[in-house]
Amino acid sequence: MHPYPLKQIIKDRIAREGPISFAAFMEMALYYPELGYYMSDPVPFGPAGDYYTSPHLHPVFGRLLAIQLDEMRQLLGCPDDFTVMEVGAGQGSLAAGIIDQILAHLKWEKRWKYVIVERNPLAREEQRKTLQTYTGQVEWKTSLDEVDPFRGCIVTNELLDAFPVHRICMADRFREVYVDCQKNRFTQVHGDCSSDVLTAYIVTYRIPALSGYRTEVNLGIHDYLKSISRVLSEGFTLTIDYGYSARQYYAVERSRGTLLCYYRHTTDENPYRRVGRQDITAHVNFTSLKDWGQEFGLACLGYCPQGSFLASLGVEELVNGPSALERLSVPELLKIKSLLLDLGSTHQVMIQYKGNRSTGNLKGFAVSNRIGWL
Repeated sequence: MHPYPLKQIIKDRIAREGPISFAAFMEMALYYPELGYYMSDPVPFGPAGDYYTSPHLHPVFGRLLAIQLDEMRQLLGCPDDFTVMEVGAGQGSLAAGIIDQILAHLKWEKRWKYVIVERNPLAREEQRKTLQTYTGQVEWKTSLDEVDPFRGCIVTNELLDAFPVHRICMADRFREVYVDCQKNRFTQVHGDCSSDVLTAYIVTYRIPALSGYRTEVNLGIHDYLKSISRVLSEGFTLTIDYGYSARQYYAVERSRGTLLCYYRHTTDENPYRRVGRQDITAHVNFTSLKDWGQEFGLACLGYCPQGSFLASLGVEELVNGPSALERLSVPELLKIKSLLLDLGSTHQVMIQYKGNRSTGNLKGFAVSNRIGWL
Protein backbone atom coordinates (compact mmCIF):
# COMPACT_ATOMS: atom_id res chain seq x y z
CA MET A 1 0.00 0.00 0.00
CA HIS A 2 1.26 3.47 -0.88
CA PRO A 3 2.41 5.37 2.22
CA TYR A 4 0.47 8.52 1.29
CA PRO A 5 -3.29 8.89 0.86
CA LEU A 6 -4.50 9.44 -2.66
CA LYS A 7 -5.67 12.96 -1.93
CA GLN A 8 -2.13 13.98 -1.00
CA ILE A 9 -0.66 12.24 -4.05
CA ILE A 10 -2.90 14.34 -6.30
CA LYS A 11 -2.03 17.51 -4.42
CA ASP A 12 1.69 16.73 -4.79
CA ARG A 13 1.20 16.35 -8.55
CA ILE A 14 -0.54 19.71 -8.74
CA ALA A 15 2.28 21.30 -6.73
CA ARG A 16 4.79 19.93 -9.26
CA GLU A 17 2.88 20.50 -12.51
CA GLY A 18 0.33 23.19 -11.78
CA PRO A 19 -3.43 22.75 -12.30
CA ILE A 20 -4.42 19.46 -13.96
CA SER A 21 -7.43 18.77 -16.17
CA PHE A 22 -10.48 17.34 -14.46
CA ALA A 23 -10.01 14.26 -16.65
CA ALA A 24 -6.55 13.74 -15.12
CA PHE A 25 -8.00 14.21 -11.61
CA MET A 26 -10.79 11.69 -12.31
CA GLU A 27 -8.32 9.19 -13.76
CA MET A 28 -6.30 9.27 -10.53
CA ALA A 29 -9.36 9.23 -8.26
CA LEU A 30 -10.75 6.13 -9.94
CA TYR A 31 -7.74 4.20 -11.27
CA TYR A 32 -4.62 5.08 -9.29
CA PRO A 33 -2.92 1.75 -8.42
CA GLU A 34 -4.13 0.30 -5.09
CA LEU A 35 -5.77 3.59 -4.01
CA GLY A 36 -8.20 4.56 -6.77
CA TYR A 37 -11.88 3.73 -6.35
CA TYR A 38 -11.83 0.92 -8.91
CA MET A 39 -8.38 -0.31 -7.91
CA SER A 40 -8.81 -0.77 -4.16
CA ASP A 41 -10.24 -3.52 -2.00
CA PRO A 42 -13.85 -2.63 -1.07
CA VAL A 43 -16.41 -3.99 -3.55
CA PRO A 44 -18.64 -1.09 -4.68
CA PHE A 45 -21.65 -3.19 -5.80
CA GLY A 46 -24.77 -4.40 -4.02
CA PRO A 47 -26.21 -3.66 -0.55
CA ALA A 48 -22.77 -3.46 1.07
CA GLY A 49 -21.43 -1.19 -1.65
CA ASP A 50 -22.34 2.13 -3.23
CA TYR A 51 -24.86 1.18 -5.93
CA TYR A 52 -26.54 -1.65 -7.81
CA THR A 53 -25.94 -2.65 -11.42
CA SER A 54 -28.31 -4.72 -13.55
CA PRO A 55 -26.42 -8.05 -13.24
CA HIS A 56 -26.55 -7.81 -9.43
CA LEU A 57 -30.31 -7.41 -9.38
CA HIS A 58 -31.08 -10.77 -11.00
CA PRO A 59 -29.28 -13.39 -13.16
CA VAL A 60 -32.09 -13.13 -15.71
CA PHE A 61 -30.22 -10.08 -17.05
CA GLY A 62 -27.25 -12.17 -18.17
CA ARG A 63 -29.50 -14.96 -19.42
CA LEU A 64 -31.34 -12.56 -21.71
CA LEU A 65 -28.11 -11.11 -23.07
CA ALA A 66 -27.04 -14.68 -23.86
CA ILE A 67 -30.10 -15.00 -26.11
CA GLN A 68 -28.88 -11.99 -28.09
CA LEU A 69 -25.36 -13.41 -28.18
CA ASP A 70 -26.75 -16.66 -29.54
CA GLU A 71 -28.32 -14.81 -32.48
CA MET A 72 -25.02 -13.03 -33.13
CA ARG A 73 -23.21 -16.37 -33.16
CA GLN A 74 -25.65 -17.70 -35.75
CA LEU A 75 -25.23 -14.58 -37.89
CA LEU A 76 -21.48 -15.24 -37.94
CA GLY A 77 -22.17 -18.76 -39.17
CA CYS A 78 -22.04 -20.38 -35.72
CA PRO A 79 -18.22 -20.30 -35.58
CA ASP A 80 -16.69 -22.84 -33.24
CA ASP A 81 -14.26 -20.15 -32.13
CA PHE A 82 -16.91 -17.61 -31.06
CA THR A 83 -15.60 -15.48 -28.19
CA VAL A 84 -17.52 -13.36 -25.71
CA MET A 85 -15.27 -10.69 -24.21
CA GLU A 86 -16.42 -8.59 -21.26
CA VAL A 87 -14.44 -5.49 -20.36
CA GLY A 88 -14.69 -4.53 -16.69
CA ALA A 89 -16.68 -7.43 -15.22
CA GLY A 90 -17.33 -6.23 -11.67
CA GLN A 91 -17.90 -9.24 -9.42
CA GLY A 92 -18.55 -11.53 -12.38
CA SER A 93 -22.33 -11.60 -12.02
CA LEU A 94 -23.04 -10.78 -15.67
CA ALA A 95 -20.57 -13.42 -16.86
CA ALA A 96 -22.19 -16.01 -14.59
CA GLY A 97 -25.65 -15.33 -16.00
CA ILE A 98 -24.45 -15.45 -19.61
CA ILE A 99 -22.36 -18.60 -19.21
CA ASP A 100 -25.10 -20.43 -17.30
CA GLN A 101 -27.63 -19.77 -20.06
CA ILE A 102 -25.14 -20.83 -22.77
CA LEU A 103 -24.21 -24.10 -21.08
CA ALA A 104 -27.58 -25.10 -19.65
CA HIS A 105 -29.96 -24.02 -22.41
CA LEU A 106 -28.23 -22.88 -25.59
CA LYS A 107 -25.83 -25.84 -25.68
CA TRP A 108 -22.99 -24.13 -27.56
CA GLU A 109 -20.11 -26.25 -28.80
CA LYS A 110 -17.26 -26.40 -26.30
CA ARG A 111 -14.66 -24.44 -28.28
CA TRP A 112 -16.25 -21.07 -27.50
CA LYS A 113 -14.73 -19.03 -24.69
CA TYR A 114 -15.42 -16.14 -22.35
CA VAL A 115 -12.64 -13.59 -21.89
CA ILE A 116 -12.68 -10.99 -19.11
CA VAL A 117 -10.47 -7.91 -19.37
CA GLU A 118 -9.96 -6.60 -15.83
CA ARG A 119 -7.18 -4.29 -14.68
CA ASN A 120 -7.89 -4.58 -10.93
CA PRO A 121 -6.17 -7.70 -9.48
CA LEU A 122 -8.54 -7.72 -6.49
CA ALA A 123 -11.56 -7.71 -8.80
CA ARG A 124 -10.05 -10.58 -10.79
CA GLU A 125 -9.86 -12.67 -7.63
CA GLU A 126 -13.49 -11.86 -6.80
CA GLN A 127 -14.53 -12.84 -10.33
CA ARG A 128 -12.67 -16.14 -10.08
CA LYS A 129 -14.64 -16.97 -6.94
CA THR A 130 -17.94 -16.10 -8.61
CA LEU A 131 -17.07 -18.12 -11.72
CA GLN A 132 -15.27 -21.05 -10.13
CA THR A 133 -17.99 -23.40 -11.43
CA TYR A 134 -16.89 -22.52 -14.98
CA THR A 135 -13.16 -23.17 -14.57
CA GLY A 136 -11.61 -23.69 -17.98
CA GLN A 137 -14.31 -21.74 -19.81
CA VAL A 138 -13.11 -18.28 -18.71
CA GLU A 139 -9.83 -16.50 -19.42
CA TRP A 140 -8.56 -13.29 -17.81
CA LYS A 141 -6.52 -10.48 -19.35
CA THR A 142 -5.30 -7.33 -17.63
CA SER A 143 -5.64 -5.08 -20.69
CA LEU A 144 -6.87 -5.07 -24.27
CA ASP A 145 -3.23 -5.10 -25.38
CA GLU A 146 -3.03 -8.74 -24.24
CA VAL A 147 -6.01 -9.88 -26.36
CA ASP A 148 -5.45 -11.58 -29.72
CA PRO A 149 -7.90 -10.78 -32.56
CA PHE A 150 -11.09 -12.86 -32.45
CA ARG A 151 -14.59 -13.30 -33.85
CA GLY A 152 -17.45 -12.77 -31.44
CA CYS A 153 -18.93 -10.03 -29.28
CA ILE A 154 -17.52 -7.47 -26.86
CA VAL A 155 -19.89 -6.80 -23.94
CA THR A 156 -19.73 -3.88 -21.51
CA ASN A 157 -22.14 -2.90 -18.78
CA GLU A 158 -21.62 0.47 -17.07
CA LEU A 159 -18.03 0.77 -18.29
CA LEU A 160 -17.97 3.90 -20.44
CA ASP A 161 -19.66 6.10 -17.81
CA ALA A 162 -16.58 5.57 -15.61
CA PHE A 163 -14.11 6.83 -18.22
CA PRO A 164 -12.46 10.11 -17.13
CA VAL A 165 -14.20 13.13 -18.63
CA HIS A 166 -13.15 16.66 -19.45
CA ARG A 167 -15.39 19.32 -17.93
CA ILE A 168 -16.10 22.50 -19.84
CA CYS A 169 -18.04 25.65 -19.05
CA MET A 170 -19.19 28.68 -21.01
CA ALA A 171 -18.05 32.14 -19.91
CA ASP A 172 -16.84 34.61 -22.54
CA ARG A 173 -16.06 31.45 -24.54
CA PHE A 174 -15.82 27.76 -23.82
CA ARG A 175 -13.17 27.04 -21.23
CA GLU A 176 -11.96 23.82 -19.69
CA VAL A 177 -12.16 23.11 -15.95
CA TYR A 178 -8.83 22.40 -14.27
CA VAL A 179 -8.20 21.23 -10.71
CA ASP A 180 -5.89 23.33 -8.53
CA CYS A 181 -5.03 23.27 -4.83
CA GLN A 182 -5.28 26.38 -2.65
CA LYS A 183 -4.86 26.38 1.13
CA ASN A 184 -4.69 22.57 1.04
CA ARG A 185 -8.10 22.30 -0.64
CA PHE A 186 -8.99 21.35 -4.19
CA THR A 187 -10.29 24.28 -6.21
CA GLN A 188 -11.42 24.71 -9.80
CA VAL A 189 -9.88 27.11 -12.28
CA HIS A 190 -10.73 27.72 -15.92
CA GLY A 191 -8.34 27.76 -18.85
CA ASP A 192 -8.01 27.10 -22.55
CA CYS A 193 -9.14 23.72 -23.85
CA SER A 194 -6.37 21.18 -23.44
CA SER A 195 -6.58 19.82 -27.00
CA ASP A 196 -7.83 20.61 -30.47
CA VAL A 197 -9.86 17.40 -30.29
CA LEU A 198 -11.85 18.82 -27.38
CA THR A 199 -12.42 22.09 -29.23
CA ALA A 200 -13.63 20.20 -32.32
CA TYR A 201 -15.99 18.09 -30.20
CA ILE A 202 -17.67 21.23 -28.83
CA VAL A 203 -18.37 22.37 -32.39
CA THR A 204 -19.41 18.95 -33.72
CA TYR A 205 -22.02 18.34 -31.02
CA ARG A 206 -23.24 21.93 -30.90
CA ILE A 207 -22.83 22.40 -27.16
CA PRO A 208 -24.93 25.46 -26.23
CA ALA A 209 -22.88 28.64 -25.91
CA LEU A 210 -24.99 29.91 -23.00
CA SER A 211 -23.43 31.81 -20.12
CA GLY A 212 -22.89 29.45 -17.19
CA TYR A 213 -23.57 26.28 -19.18
CA ARG A 214 -21.35 23.41 -18.07
CA THR A 215 -21.05 19.82 -19.17
CA GLU A 216 -18.69 16.91 -19.75
CA VAL A 217 -16.83 15.46 -22.73
CA ASN A 218 -15.74 11.83 -22.77
CA LEU A 219 -12.83 11.59 -25.22
CA GLY A 220 -11.71 8.24 -23.81
CA ILE A 221 -14.46 6.51 -25.79
CA HIS A 222 -12.52 7.25 -28.99
CA ASP A 223 -9.37 5.50 -27.77
CA TYR A 224 -11.43 2.59 -26.41
CA LEU A 225 -13.12 2.05 -29.79
CA LYS A 226 -9.75 2.17 -31.51
CA SER A 227 -8.49 -0.57 -29.18
CA ILE A 228 -11.47 -2.88 -29.55
CA SER A 229 -11.50 -2.48 -33.33
CA ARG A 230 -8.00 -3.97 -33.28
CA VAL A 231 -9.01 -7.10 -31.36
CA LEU A 232 -12.42 -7.65 -33.01
CA SER A 233 -11.68 -9.16 -36.42
CA GLU A 234 -15.39 -9.73 -37.06
CA GLY A 235 -18.40 -9.44 -34.83
CA PHE A 236 -20.37 -7.20 -32.52
CA THR A 237 -20.14 -4.84 -29.58
CA LEU A 238 -22.95 -4.72 -27.04
CA THR A 239 -22.78 -1.59 -24.89
CA ILE A 240 -25.11 -0.90 -21.95
CA ASP A 241 -24.75 2.31 -19.98
CA TYR A 242 -26.31 5.47 -18.60
CA GLY A 243 -26.63 7.90 -21.45
CA TYR A 244 -28.39 9.98 -24.06
CA SER A 245 -28.17 10.93 -27.68
CA ALA A 246 -26.09 14.09 -28.27
CA ARG A 247 -29.23 16.19 -28.71
CA GLN A 248 -30.55 15.06 -25.32
CA TYR A 249 -27.19 15.22 -23.56
CA TYR A 250 -26.37 18.75 -24.68
CA ALA A 251 -29.89 20.14 -24.49
CA VAL A 252 -30.22 23.72 -23.29
CA GLU A 253 -32.06 22.64 -20.14
CA ARG A 254 -29.30 20.19 -19.10
CA SER A 255 -27.08 23.11 -18.15
CA ARG A 256 -25.36 21.47 -15.13
CA GLY A 257 -24.09 18.42 -16.98
CA THR A 258 -24.51 14.85 -15.71
CA LEU A 259 -21.54 14.29 -13.39
CA LEU A 260 -22.51 12.45 -10.20
CA CYS A 261 -20.70 10.80 -7.30
CA TYR A 262 -21.94 7.63 -5.58
CA TYR A 263 -21.22 6.63 -2.02
CA ARG A 264 -23.22 4.10 0.00
CA HIS A 265 -26.31 4.45 -2.19
CA THR A 266 -26.33 8.25 -1.96
CA THR A 267 -25.37 10.76 -4.65
CA ASP A 268 -23.91 14.23 -4.76
CA GLU A 269 -22.13 16.46 -7.26
CA ASN A 270 -18.88 17.08 -5.35
CA PRO A 271 -16.03 14.94 -6.79
CA TYR A 272 -13.47 16.38 -4.35
CA ARG A 273 -14.88 14.64 -1.28
CA ARG A 274 -13.88 11.11 -0.29
CA VAL A 275 -11.28 10.94 -3.06
CA GLY A 276 -10.70 7.31 -3.96
CA ARG A 277 -13.65 6.16 -1.83
CA GLN A 278 -16.57 7.34 -3.98
CA ASP A 279 -17.48 6.63 -7.57
CA ILE A 280 -17.47 9.45 -10.13
CA THR A 281 -19.54 8.99 -13.28
CA ALA A 282 -20.91 10.93 -16.23
CA HIS A 283 -23.52 9.84 -18.75
CA VAL A 284 -22.44 8.58 -22.17
CA ASN A 285 -23.01 10.50 -25.39
CA PHE A 286 -24.18 7.55 -27.49
CA THR A 287 -24.03 9.67 -30.65
CA SER A 288 -20.27 9.94 -30.21
CA LEU A 289 -20.12 6.17 -29.72
CA LYS A 290 -21.90 5.73 -33.06
CA ASP A 291 -19.83 8.36 -34.89
CA TRP A 292 -16.43 7.23 -33.63
CA GLY A 293 -17.41 3.59 -34.11
CA GLN A 294 -17.97 4.23 -37.80
CA GLU A 295 -14.47 5.68 -37.97
CA PHE A 296 -13.12 2.27 -36.93
CA GLY A 297 -15.44 0.13 -39.05
CA LEU A 298 -18.12 -0.45 -36.39
CA ALA A 299 -21.56 0.17 -37.88
CA CYS A 300 -24.40 0.95 -35.49
CA LEU A 301 -27.22 -1.60 -35.83
CA GLY A 302 -29.48 -0.46 -33.03
CA TYR A 303 -30.02 1.77 -30.01
CA CYS A 304 -32.84 1.66 -27.46
CA PRO A 305 -33.62 1.74 -23.72
CA GLN A 306 -32.59 -1.31 -21.71
CA GLY A 307 -36.20 -2.10 -20.80
CA SER A 308 -37.24 -2.32 -24.45
CA PHE A 309 -34.19 -4.43 -25.24
CA LEU A 310 -34.93 -6.99 -22.51
CA ALA A 311 -38.60 -7.10 -23.48
CA SER A 312 -37.61 -7.83 -27.08
CA LEU A 313 -35.46 -10.75 -25.92
CA GLY A 314 -38.42 -12.37 -24.18
CA VAL A 315 -38.11 -11.52 -20.50
CA GLU A 316 -41.79 -12.35 -19.96
CA GLU A 317 -41.46 -15.82 -21.48
CA LEU A 318 -38.21 -16.49 -19.66
CA VAL A 319 -39.79 -15.59 -16.32
CA ASN A 320 -43.40 -16.75 -16.67
CA GLY A 321 -43.60 -19.12 -19.63
CA PRO A 322 -43.58 -22.91 -19.70
CA SER A 323 -39.79 -22.83 -20.11
CA ALA A 324 -39.29 -20.61 -17.05
CA LEU A 325 -35.93 -21.28 -15.43
CA GLU A 326 -37.29 -21.08 -11.90
CA ARG A 327 -40.32 -20.13 -9.86
CA LEU A 328 -39.72 -16.54 -8.80
CA SER A 329 -40.49 -14.94 -5.45
CA VAL A 330 -42.06 -11.50 -5.10
CA PRO A 331 -38.67 -9.85 -4.26
CA GLU A 332 -37.19 -11.41 -7.38
CA LEU A 333 -40.05 -10.15 -9.51
CA LEU A 334 -39.52 -6.64 -8.11
CA LYS A 335 -35.85 -6.81 -9.07
CA ILE A 336 -36.75 -7.82 -12.60
CA LYS A 337 -39.27 -4.98 -12.71
CA SER A 338 -36.41 -2.61 -11.87
CA LEU A 339 -34.40 -4.03 -14.78
CA LEU A 340 -37.29 -3.12 -17.07
CA LEU A 341 -38.57 0.15 -15.61
CA ASP A 342 -35.96 1.83 -13.39
CA LEU A 343 -32.58 0.89 -14.84
CA GLY A 344 -34.57 -0.02 -17.93
CA SER A 345 -35.28 3.64 -18.63
CA THR A 346 -32.01 5.26 -17.51
CA HIS A 347 -29.75 2.77 -19.31
CA GLN A 348 -29.42 2.56 -23.08
CA VAL A 349 -28.26 -0.34 -25.24
CA MET A 350 -26.25 -0.02 -28.46
CA ILE A 351 -25.05 -2.80 -30.74
CA GLN A 352 -22.39 -2.18 -33.38
CA TYR A 353 -21.08 -4.58 -36.02
CA LYS A 354 -17.76 -5.01 -37.77
CA GLY A 355 -17.77 -7.13 -40.91
CA ASN A 356 -19.38 -7.62 -44.30
CA ARG A 357 -22.33 -9.91 -43.55
CA SER A 358 -25.99 -8.94 -43.76
CA THR A 359 -27.23 -8.84 -40.16
CA GLY A 360 -30.85 -7.73 -40.60
CA ASN A 361 -32.84 -6.65 -37.55
CA LEU A 362 -31.51 -8.08 -34.29
CA LYS A 363 -33.89 -9.62 -31.75
CA GLY A 364 -33.07 -7.04 -29.09
CA PHE A 365 -34.51 -4.22 -31.17
CA ALA A 366 -37.82 -5.87 -32.09
CA VAL A 367 -39.79 -3.63 -29.73
CA SER A 368 -37.85 -0.41 -30.27
CA ASN A 369 -34.92 0.85 -32.31
CA ARG A 370 -34.14 4.53 -31.80
CA ILE A 371 -31.11 4.70 -34.02
CA GLY A 372 -32.73 7.68 -35.72
CA TRP A 373 -32.43 9.64 -32.48
CA LEU A 374 -28.62 9.61 -32.62
